[in-house]
Amino acid sequence: MGGVVPTTLENRASALLEVRGLTKLFGTLKACDGIDLTIGRGEIHALLGENGAGKSTFVKMLFGALEPAAGTIRWKGEEVSITSPGEARRLGIGMVFQHFSLFDALTAAENIMLSLDDSAPPGAVAARARELSQAYGLPLDPHAHVGDLSVGERQRIEIIRTLLQNPDLVILDEPTSVLTPQEADRLFKTLETLKAEGRSILYISHRLEEVKRICDKATVLRQGRVVAHCDPGQETAASLARMMVGDEVQPVVREKPGPAGETLLEVRGLSRKAAHPFAVTLHDISLAVQAGEVLGIAGVAGNGQSEFFEAVSGEVLQERADTVRIRGRDAGRLDISGRRLMGAAFVPEERLGHAAAPAMTLSQNLLLSRYRTDARAFLSRFGFIRTPALAAAARRIVAAMDVRKSGEDPEANALSGGNLQKFVIGRELDRAPMVMVVNQPTWGVDAGAAARIRQALIDLAKAGSAVLVISQDLDELFEICDAIAVMHHGRLSAPMPIAQATYEKVGLLMGGAAPEAASEPVLEAV
Repeated sequence: MGGVVPTTLENRASALLEVRGLTKLFGTLKACDGIDLTIGRGEIHALLGENGAGKSTFVKMLFGALEPAAGTIRWKGEEVSITSPGEARRLGIGMVFQHFSLFDALTAAENIMLSLDDSAPPGAVAARARELSQAYGLPLDPHAHVGDLSVGERQRIEIIRTLLQNPDLVILDEPTSVLTPQEADRLFKTLETLKAEGRSILYISHRLEEVKRICDKATVLRQGRVVAHCDPGQETAASLARMMVGDEVQPVVREKPGPAGETLLEVRGLSRKAAHPFAVTLHDISLAVQAGEVLGIAGVAGNGQSEFFEAVSGEVLQERADTVRIRGRDAGRLDISGRRLMGAAFVPEERLGHAAAPAMTLSQNLLLSRYRTDARAFLSRFGFIRTPALAAAARRIVAAMDVRKSGEDPEANALSGGNLQKFVIGRELDRAPMVMVVNQPTWGVDAGAAARIRQALIDLAKAGSAVLVISQDLDELFEICDAIAVMHHGRLSAPMPIAQATYEKVGLLMGGAAPEAASEPVLEAV
């Protein structure tokens, strides 16, 4: 098990960054409580902890986005005060945030230009971005507007624009959460190259196996305090998770699928032309999800998952009403509220700005999504908000999903990413919907929160609902699904029963192999 490693003259001499006693208060809450951490030159250092443990607050202080209440930061042996992100970048600190800091109306290259201190012309910036994206296997069109891009493509912009700043320390907050395994492997090779050049990486991730694979050291936070320093390569994923949560993480339990129940969600011949040059055309997609079933849709980001979710959820209406059927009734011409009134619930992939309004409180966000389906509970007959009922419902969701928050009813953007995700999913589960459609349910959440969310989806199906899960995380799909289909270039494969599915078969379909090729046995080397 890990333990606190004392600072010595030897590791101080080789340190790129030293932090001592760093503390941050939000009212009476100590988000970070006297954190000590040392990062050596040419070191990949993991920062681990549950959602709300203080990781994001800590790195925002390193990057100048937040001001510490106490403590010191030494950079290359000199004590510094990092007062802004610009100052951090001038020192040589770059950061890739978990929540993207991009302007939707600008192109990828224009967003990159805003973060560069030099005055390179737009054409040169675009060329440098394209060259870097090709070199590191992160495909990117510099001239694409961010608003037209998938979450995975937006993440690539964040990574590339940080590397273009030529930093000595790169802070990566959940960098692989929207990457395929192949893209993650290429990123790991990039990190090894940066390490060989003498650069350092502060790596935040909830994927503990990748932490064990690439990180030299790890610091573990719990409730704002350092509880351990360790060599992750000498730990197991279970022991790292135990350090993070202070207890054993309960495994997800899924029973064998029972007999097929009534079809509660049906999509019939869904075709949709690309709405813009960077969107994906959907081709004749059909599926059915029965009561008691969890059906998963795998696929690399940007293959039509977002367009499919928009069509199923009612963000985009279909020409034919029977294209989408919910509980045996046509829903293709109904909007989101209309489909919710039929007993359906929807969770989009982007929690801030799509699933929740950032500047509104949790209870206000709850009202936004439920004012039609729960009008009697939350609104009086004269249209006034029933504040006590709304507050009670928000507290019920917070308790059920173990949402960690800094106040009674904070704004959505005050929560960590994982805690906001738990609230958003809990908000929909609280209605006990008969149909649940979730896009990337555990993106960027810790092991404990992921287990809670996955178990909640399984339990919902067990209670008789139909659950459709869109995810890039194959481990997640194999853990919770009864069958898996794959989306590639806007086409959906036939569902594969989980008993017949393998990572090799699903991976081949994700890469564009014909279904018959994926069904052939995979020969292993002897």
